[in-house]
Amino acid sequence: MRPIDSYPTNKIGDVEYRIGRIFPFGAYTYGDGIVNFSVFTKDATSCSLLLYHKGEKEPYLEIPFPDEFKIGNVYAMMVFGLNIEDLEYGYRMDGEYNPEKGLYFDKSLPLLDPYAKAVSGRTVWGKEPDKNDPFQHRGQIIMEDYEWNGDVPLRIPQKDLVIYEMHVRSFTRDDSSGVKRKGTFAGLCEKIPYLKELGVNCVELLPIFEFDEFENSRVIDGKRLYNYWGYSTVNFFSPKAGYAAKGDFGMATDELKNMIKTFHANGIEVILDVVFNHTAEGNENGPTISYRGIDNRTYYLLTPEGYYYNFSGCGNTMNCNNAVVRGCILDCLRYWVSSYHIDGFRFDLASILTRDENGAPMISPPLLESLAHDAVLGSSKLIAEAWDAGGLYQVGSFPSWKRWSEWNGKYRDCLRRFIKGGDECAPELYIRIEGSGDLYGDRWPAASINFVTCHDGFTLYDLVSYNEKHNEGNGEENRDGCDDNYSWNCGAEGETDDEGVNELRLRQMKNMMTILLTSRGVPMILSGDEFANTQFGNNNAYCQDNIISWLDWNRKENYTSLYDFVKTLIAFRNAHPVLRSDSFYTGNNATEYPELSFHSTESWVLDRNAPALCFAYMFAEDHEKYKTEEDVFIYVGVNAHWEEHTYSLPVLPEGFKWHLLTEAYGALYPVGEEMLLKDQSSILLGGRTTTVLVGKKAEGRKRRSTG
Repeated sequence: MRPIDSYPTNKIGDVEYRIGRIFPFGAYTYGDGIVNFSVFTKDATSCSLLLYHKGEKEPYLEIPFPDEFKIGNVYAMMVFGLNIEDLEYGYRMDGEYNPEKGLYFDKSLPLLDPYAKAVSGRTVWGKEPDKNDPFQHRGQIIMEDYEWNGDVPLRIPQKDLVIYEMHVRSFTRDDSSGVKRKGTFAGLCEKIPYLKELGVNCVELLPIFEFDEFENSRVIDGKRLYNYWGYSTVNFFSPKAGYAAKGDFGMATDELKNMIKTFHANGIEVILDVVFNHTAEGNENGPTISYRGIDNRTYYLLTPEGYYYNFSGCGNTMNCNNAVVRGCILDCLRYWVSSYHIDGFRFDLASILTRDENGAPMISPPLLESLAHDAVLGSSKLIAEAWDAGGLYQVGSFPSWKRWSEWNGKYRDCLRRFIKGGDECAPELYIRIEGSGDLYGDRWPAASINFVTCHDGFTLYDLVSYNEKHNEGNGEENRDGCDDNYSWNCGAEGETDDEGVNELRLRQMKNMMTILLTSRGVPMILSGDEFANTQFGNNNAYCQDNIISWLDWNRKENYTSLYDFVKTLIAFRNAHPVLRSDSFYTGNNATEYPELSFHSTESWVLDRNAPALCFAYMFAEDHEKYKTEEDVFIYVGVNAHWEEHTYSLPVLPEGFKWHLLTEAYGALYPVGEEMLLKDQSSILLGGRTTTVLVGKKAEGRKRRSTG
């Protein structure tokens, strides 16, 4: 039975229509071929709805919105008798064209609906678009009838996460991945057994909103370069169709939902990297796809002369704290949580979201406050990249309302500098290991997303293999990418046959992973780092759809010891809640030891303000507080010096003994089966190495022992 307000009153040709419903924005079907279209524009003088048969260049029907179909600044129309399976749609806006006033209306241009739930035109990855087609990104209508079979977002406490950052295509595109549907959402599902074995419980996907891989595409030295990472959104509500194995059949939405449901069934959350700071329309010379042609002055930050502010480094900046744009972002995130069951979001260049219409930072940005307190997003993770390309750096000071967490860039830089020999970094590193209370003391350690590497920069292997970036293949004469990498090649630039150099590189990778996975806060690992994946020194592979970006799974066989090391440390972290504590408390607990203490090579002695290359830290896990079987002590010895040092070990309570879990030179034992140390008073750490010891009761258990 139809609602009483869904009967046609107007007719054009064979198509009937009537005034539509204002909400929700976008195109929404009521079944039986009835579709409601609603679009906002403040400055347009008129609007038409364009209806296309799928794949045809010209619309089969254009319906002008009558004046009475406009309420406020919203045009709304309900159309009857449409074949949704064969339908693509867009809008045509008329109005003043005056760039100095920020007006770019052109009634000859078809425009993509900002609220389109699916977009055609890039349904097959890498398929050359028709440059003569004026409407390359078209809206499609989907049926919201996916069967979730009881699935809901997992709501894993943030403190318990081990985040694994990955690019959908890169993760499985190489033949070495062994999957059938390479480079797709479906391909990720084939790798779930691997992720479970590794032990991660959350994946953070680089942008999957619809983008154009041919944006700024070019050929360099015979290689096609793309907008590969996707940090240039065409539409915020639709998944990247080219990432779906069946995207050409209009199945991207269902394939992504199936992937998310399958990940959830295996205990893995899905976080999306979202880019609201700018769009693919670029600066004054960029294409008009959607927002610019619909309401440029609303969607973008403009100078008084009508130019685009460029705090994103990508040509334009979205006017995120405008009420309409703020509403669009809220609607978008609510949609992804409700319709796709997404568990959380990482916001690219999130400091832009704090800027007002003139580009100045705001103390209490309305958008961030709305997201923090939104009812639908109430259990979603909100993670900020707390800086932007305009020089605004807010790590530790990002407006949070005790809801937002942050990529901790200070953790990354401090740990990198220390491991390569920066003794001056030790005092700061102690604070980072504690959970960065200097930055997040008004929140909690889980507000700190700790990482050493991410998509943007060197991989872990390249961090210990290159002193300089090698981005020549990007065609920008190696000018692009960060120059401050705090990397060290361990004695040879790039690949080498020198066994000593390669052995040192392996230790250095293990050293960084040891500290990362035993620090309070939430660890994030770049995909492939666990088996020394390389980008051959390229620290800005944003355009490389080839072996530079694709994970080489053969390296897992070559770096089995590193993989096993990381897997063991993740399992160890999961087994010991004291490492995941969401409190900054370091004082004595029921064990009668400090819950977290720092030491030099001599136990209980450390000048926390002095430079150092040798130190240790110890956790005391109170079994009653953390609901474990027994008290446990965890000792992490760190030697960033190039010479060996003997570390005196803290004396344990009666009946407890020190056992060896890991040692970067190669020792590794399963969690719960750590090796009893013969010498309970001290341990020798070789140059540039780390160790993890476990102090626990030894009675009644068979254990091998070592000197």
